Amino acid sequence: MKIEQIYTGCLAQGAYYIESDGAAVIIDPLREVQPYIDKAARNNAKIKYVLETHFHADFVSGHLDLAKKTGAPIVYGPNAQPSFEFYSAKDGEELKVGKLTIKVLHTPGHTMESTSYLLKDEQGKDVALFSGDTLFIGDVGRPDLAQKVKADLTQEILAGHLFDSLRNKIMPLADDIIVYPAHGAGSACGKNMSKETTDTLGNQKKVNYALRSDMTKEEFIKEVTTGLTAPPSYFPLNVMLNIQGYESIDKVLERGLSALTPDGFETAANESGALMLDVRDAQKFASAFIPNSINIGLQGSFAPWVGTMIPDIKQEILLICEPGTEEEVVTRLSRVGYDNVIGYLKGGIESWINAGKETDSIKSISANELADIQAEDATINILDVRKNSEYLSEHLLNAENLPLDYINESMLQVAKDKTYYVHCAGGYRSMIFVSTLRARGYNNLIEVKGGFSAIKENNRLKVSNYVCPTTLL
Repeated sequence: MKIEQIYTGCLAQGAYYIESDGAAVIIDPLREVQPYIDKAARNNAKIKYVLETHFHADFVSGHLDLAKKTGAPIVYGPNAQPSFEFYSAKDGEELKVGKLTIKVLHTPGHTMESTSYLLKDEQGKDVALFSGDTLFIGDVGRPDLAQKVKADLTQEILAGHLFDSLRNKIMPLADDIIVYPAHGAGSACGKNMSKETTDTLGNQKKVNYALRSDMTKEEFIKEVTTGLTAPPSYFPLNVMLNIQGYESIDKVLERGLSALTPDGFETAANESGALMLDVRDAQKFASAFIPNSINIGLQGSFAPWVGTMIPDIKQEILLICEPGTEEEVVTRLSRVGYDNVIGYLKGGIESWINAGKETDSIKSISANELADIQAEDATINILDVRKNSEYLSEHLLNAENLPLDYINESMLQVAKDKTYYVHCAGGYRSMIFVSTLRARGYNNLIEVKGGFSAIKENNRLKVSNYVCPTTLL
């Protein structure tokens, strides 16, 4: 028996490879499927099933391409009604994989088709639970996403189903079972997931708030639905791609990996109306970039921020990236359904500069420089673009909170004729914010390198600690 968790940090997503006696299954595969095919081939195994725990919202699954290339059927649990051929497994049905058995457990709540897969070893002992977004380590799946697709499902109704699924299907299982969830910390599919990506079910019964045995259904619904923030706007679009189908990753790569000369890139930008996306490091971007391009760094939470900042999933995109990273960028964009990359700048920004093309730059200062400036003028405008929860925890005295997540609303509070000093936690989000507004004609924004981390280390700027007000009864 072989179980392998294939974890992708930028999506906080876990896919799974299970193998026994020459047969393999893949659970919740990523968009690029060749690595799974290669792994099975190296082990002289044949992929027998492609198991999906539910219709994912935060990424586009590779189920269609994997099924087409291997002939393995796509399996969903009850209530799934995709637009393509699939096998609808019944609750309690058992699938054979070599000497192993996988039992289908219908666990609605996160979505109505949500299904967990219970793995039994050669002797029939329960050994692992692939829980999808039903049960995370330290958390459970949020119950408000499916209502974005089907309006008659309220988050309270879904939370009630989730309570029943956990109590009736999962909590009765043995404590020594290993839980393998679909996501870990950093995913927007839950509220407070652990950094750990596996655990025993017994330990989760002790430490996971949602598995408390003394919790009533009403208490569970209230606790699970409290504190939910709005999901990224691309989530419903990804759900529909996973239900209705999408273009082959091979065609997406072929189109996206079209190398353009500086002249060709400029012509494409002018004629197509494509968005110019620069994925280089924030400080490299600041020093020289193509006018009107925006920066979302590849070495951060790239895919989720692309989904947040580019509302039209069909938007044509032109890439500026470090030479040699083009395929990685196109692949990572496709994971969240951004399939319309129409080419990249061959040779990167250096080729643009060498061709004598126009560049722009963004002023970026250190925390120490910010302290010097504020010492001269205490009334300077400082924008903190972190999440409101981060800001409330602690922030610079007199800083205004304009979260990047809500940039279209935030920008309405920024005056084009005033100078602002912009920071986030570490410098990643602040450059996204500044570059986006720069492309919209805001030329007086100055970015603070290193963000709030550097500001605290500098120790010259006054930080305000939030104190929760006492409620008087």
